[in-house]
Amino acid sequence: MRSHLVAILRVMVCALAVILLAPHRLASRPQNQTNEQEIWSLEHAYWRYAQDNNLQAYLGLWHKDFLGWPLSNAAPVRKDHITDWLTSQTSKGIKFREVELKPASMQMNGNVAVVYYWDKYKWLDKNGKEIPGTSRITHTWLKDGNDWRIIGGMSMAEPQK
Repeated sequence: MRSHLVAILRVMVCALAVILLAPHRLASRPQNQTNEQEIWSLEHAYWRYAQDNNLQAYLGLWHKDFLGWPLSNAAPVRKDHITDWLTSQTSKGIKFREVELKPASMQMNGNVAVVYYWDKYKWLDKNGKEIPGTSRITHTWLKDGNDWRIIGGMSMAEPQK
C-alpha cells in the first residue's frame, strides 16, 4: 500500500512541475524569436554601416571587451582595430558593397547569441571594377543592458567557385 501511495505522489509532483513550468517555457520561446529577429536585424545593420562607411554606428555594435579574428588580420584583434579591414581599403578609394547575407544558423542561450552566416560582397575600385567575395561569419552577441553587442567573432574567406 505504501509503495502505491509513493507512486501516486510521484505522479502528482511530476504533474505539478509540468503545470508550473509550462507557462515559463511557452513564454520564453516568443522572447527568443524576438531576440533572434533583433540579432539578424543588427547583422544587416552591421553590413549597411560598413557599406555606408559609417564607422561611428559600426563601432557602436561592438562590446568594449570584444576579441575576434577578422579574415583580414593575421591575429585576433580588439575593438580598437575592428574597422581596419574597411579603412585599409576606403583610404585607397575602394568602396565596399554588401550584396547578400545568407543565414546559416543561430543559437540563443539567455543573454548570449551565436550566429553563423555567409556574406556575399564586392569591392569597387576607383575605375568601377568589381572584386567579388564571400565570407563565412561567426558573431557572438552579448546582451549588455538593453542592447546587444558583438563580443566575439571570426570570419574566413569562402573559396570562389
